Order: sequence, then structure tokens, then C-alpha cells
Amino acid sequence: MTSLPISIDDWLYANRQPDLGPRATLSALLERLHADDPAWITLCDESRLNEQLKRLESEGANHLPLYGVPFAVKDNIDMQGWTTTAACPAFAYTASTTATVVQRLQAAGAVVIGKTNLDQFATGLVGARSPYGKVPNTFNPVFVSGGSSSGSASVVARGLVPFALGTDTAGSGRVPAGLNNIVGIKPTPGTVPMQGVVPACKTLDVVSVFALNVTDAADVLGLMQGVGDEAVFKPVVMKPAWLGTCSRPLRVGVPAEVDCDVSLGFDSAFKHAVERLQRMQVEVVPVDMGPLHEVAQLLYEGPWVAERYSVIKPLLEAQPQSLDPTVRHVIEQASRFDACQTFEARYRLANLARQAESIWTSVDVLMVPTTPTCPTFEALDEQPVALNSALGRYTNFVNLLGWSALALPSSMSSSGLPFGVTFIAPEGADAALADWGLRWEEATSLPPGAELPVHQTAQATPAPRLAAEPSLKLAVVGAHLKGLPLHPQLVERHCRWLCTTRTAPHYQLFALAGTKPAKPGMVRASEGGAAIEVEVYEMPLSGVGSFLQAIPFPLGLGNVELFDGTWVKGFVCDPAGLDGALDITAHGGWRAYLSEEAHTHERI
Repeated sequence: MTSLPISIDDWLYANRQPDLGPRATLSALLERLHADDPAWITLCDESRLNEQLKRLESEGANHLPLYGVPFAVKDNIDMQGWTTTAACPAFAYTASTTATVVQRLQAAGAVVIGKTNLDQFATGLVGARSPYGKVPNTFNPVFVSGGSSSGSASVVARGLVPFALGTDTAGSGRVPAGLNNIVGIKPTPGTVPMQGVVPACKTLDVVSVFALNVTDAADVLGLMQGVGDEAVFKPVVMKPAWLGTCSRPLRVGVPAEVDCDVSLGFDSAFKHAVERLQRMQVEVVPVDMGPLHEVAQLLYEGPWVAERYSVIKPLLEAQPQSLDPTVRHVIEQASRFDACQTFEARYRLANLARQAESIWTSVDVLMVPTTPTCPTFEALDEQPVALNSALGRYTNFVNLLGWSALALPSSMSSSGLPFGVTFIAPEGADAALADWGLRWEEATSLPPGAELPVHQTAQATPAPRLAAEPSLKLAVVGAHLKGLPLHPQLVERHCRWLCTTRTAPHYQLFALAGTKPAKPGMVRASEGGAAIEVEVYEMPLSGVGSFLQAIPFPLGLGNVELFDGTWVKGFVCDPAGLDGALDITAHGGWRAYLSEEAHTHERI
């Protein structure tokens, strides 16, 4: 192999070639990896690679969605028999089990190729607080890579692996994505199992995914989803796999006031991102970020820092010198808070969360700079806490509020550094964010990562979609069409318009007598039928029950055949309700009939 595969599809294509296969491709990859690369803490050796490959070969599992695909794991996530360090040698231990998220990916055929560097105990957003080295920005080594999942972002951005796992408490799955021109998907807390992950803040932590494109990130997350035995998180109610409703443009909130680094050109880069939104025909809505910034302050200036203290208390008390000085300084702040202050902070968060939830009444999704700046290592040495805080200005509040987020590449700034944006949505909207992310990605002309080539390979075996609320396809034929009196019933239930099409040529349409508002009835005909115009929507199942209750006799929902031979649910009419009805089949649809009626009245 002269060049490495890049995306998951590339790796699957190579691994399924008779003259290659995972053993050849992964051995070639290992030869190109170096232990002195600061992105790695532990590389897979030949013995560990063989152990993983034997499992794949014994199962004959080349149909698996991640067959032989290599990935990296942040070194606060356990691999059985491997050392977990959390970037602190004095804390290191040999893991007795493999983290559940990793087990699920291995069951899908993926192979762990190494464990990556991080800000010690996942405390930081800079990628510089580790005794294993500072991870540089992939575009300019003078600048930070972002953290704490710095190593995982770096190896993806350089095309060494198609995806990697990080963790995210305050932005660690987003900031390094934004500063390295890759995708970082941060799921709703509670949607992926956290067993086998060294906690930072156990009530906020979530495993995140880095990848070169939205499809790869979403597919990996889909394979990991489903909680384990944790009692920390409440069950997450999944939302539909789309944002907004069918009746209006998507409403995207942007900060009413944005504070981005002018010297790096990040201010202009965000302005260009907003302009791109406007070209995508969405409604851009200014949002007061004040309550969200207040929430963000609670994360490090409030008692949640005590969760970090609880994880390393014995080590901190016995060997304080073994911790990075800045990390130690941050975690020692836990001693400032007593039980009373902890409850007061919880009450404060509850009040702020109520204010924050009101945002979703005016917008469907937020777009913010992933991070407003990117310091040099030299500047960071002078202001380690202040600059770290600046990096998290638009990330720190998300997990405290239980929301979902997707960090995406946006443009290259005038400084030559990549600039990214993050889309934020309510809890359970992970699938909807991925759906929107595909649209954004299509409108963004950037090569992935550190200007990696885009390979065209055969379509891979699809991985499971991200979990979302179940839905059904619904064909409407009359008063529920766009602009007609009952269309708001679809809007209220957050339906998504899919297409305007026609039925198979086997239906008759009647204008029913005495209905208010006026409604048609459609029946399947054994002869004399025609193709009738319909609009097809996707409706969340949670809205179907109340929708059915609102449908009066003689109408109901049944099975309707479309022109292409597919079947969907749709409006049908009981033949008993056709007494006195007017056959309007020849018009080909309710709109055409109404238009003709209007013209007739005008002529009269």
C-alpha cells in the first residue's frame, strides 16, 4: 500500500480486497506510527494486534460495519490488559475490563490501534497539560491543538485513523475538532455507556467521536449508543431525526454579540459562517447568550470541580507533586465549597436552565464558534488558566444543560488556522444534528483534516443510524396540504415534509358533502382510477395518537400506494361517507379542484 486509506469507507474497501485484508492494511499502518509522536501514549504492539485480528478472522466477519477499521482511544478509556494513565503515570493501572463503548465498536469489527494523549485527568481544553508531551496544532505547531482530547483529534486530522474516541465534559470533544478541521460529535449525556471511563465530572461526562466527516462520526456513535448500568443519568427521550417543522425555514440562533480573536481572523470567519447560513435559506435569529455564559461559569467556578477531586483524592493527598501544576490548581478549588454552597449552585443552575430552555421557543438550533481563539504554547505558559477559559466560552455550558452538540469545520482563517462552528440542540437531538450536519458539510468546501485527499471508494455496509424517535410516513391529500386550513396539525407535531408526489393510478377522489373545512375523500378503485397528487410527511410516532383522534368520520388512516410502488400511511375514506359527494378524480388532486372552483366563482 503506497498510501493509507482515509475514511471508514476507504478502510472497508481495502480490507475487503482479496490481496489485502485487515492484517496487511493494519500492519502497514503500524509501521508508520511512531511512539515519540506526542499524540500517542500507548501504541498497539504486534501481540495486541494479533489478538484482535484473530477474533475477526475466526468469525469470518467481513460483513461487519467496521470490519478491520482502526481507531484510537483516549487514554482515560479502558482497554483490558492495557495501561490506563489519564496522562498521570502515578495514577496508571492495568485495566481488567474493556470500556463498554470500545467493546461495542470491536463487536462491529473495529480494531484499537493505540491510546492517545490528553490533558491530565481530562482537565483542560489546551492539549498541553500532560507529562507525555504537548500535542501541537496540525496546521501550525506553534499553536495548541485544543484539549483535553488532543491526541485523538490529532491522529484523525492527520489521517492516521478514520475515527477516534474522546471524552467531553466542558468541550473536550469539540474544541480540538474545531482547531484541527475535523468533526466532533458530542452526544447527549446519558446516550452512551460510561463504564470503563475514568470520570472527570461523572454527572456530566460523555464519550465523544472524532472523524473526518459527519457520516463516519454518526455511524460510530450509532454503534455505541444505548446506556449501560449507570444510575447517574436519567433516560434520554430521543427526538425526531430532523430539526424544525415543515411550515417554515429552519431557525438558527447565533450569538447576538460574538467575541472572536481578531488577530487570528476568527471574527471574520464566524461572519462568513453566518453568511453561509443565510445562503442556505434558513432564518438567522440573534440570541442573548448571557444565561448560557452564566451556566458556563458554574462548571469551574462552582462545586462541580469537587467531582474531579473525588476521583483523584487519594493521589492528590498522598502525591500532590505527581499532578500537573495547573491541573492540581484547578482541582484543589474543590476545597472552597461546602454542602450548602453546593445546593445553592444546584438551585442557581436550575433557574438558569429554565431561562436557557426558553431559547428553543424561538430557534431550532444554535450555531456558535467552536472556540473563539487559539493561543500559542508560549502565550499559554503565561496565562494557563485564563486562556483555557477563553477556549471554552462557547462549550462549557452544554453538558451542564444536558444538550447535544456537533462541531464542524467551517473555513480556513486568515491566520492559516482552521475555524470551526458548533451546532447545539436540546437533549436527544443527536440524530437531528447529524442530519443538519450533512447539509452544512455539503455547503462547506474544505478538504478533511490536514488537507487530506478525498478518496472515492465503493459504498460501505451501512452502520445503524443514530437513535431517534420512531416516525411514520404519512400521505395527505386534502385540508392538511401546505397552506390549507388543517396543515397546522402537522406543524404542531413537528412533521417533516418529504416530497410532493402522486399515488398509484388506482384511486378516486371525491369532494365530501357538508364538511368544514372542506375535505376530500380518497378511495382505492378497482377500475376508473387515476393518480392523485399527495404530499408525504414524516410524523413522529408520539404525535400519531392525537392526530388520529382529530380525524372525523368518514376519514381515517390506511395504506396508500404511491406512484413508485411504495406504500405509506395516508388518508382514506369509508365508502359510506360518499353519499352526496362529488367525484373530482379528473382534477388529479384537491389543490387543482380548489383552484378550478375559485376560478368558477370569479367568473360568476
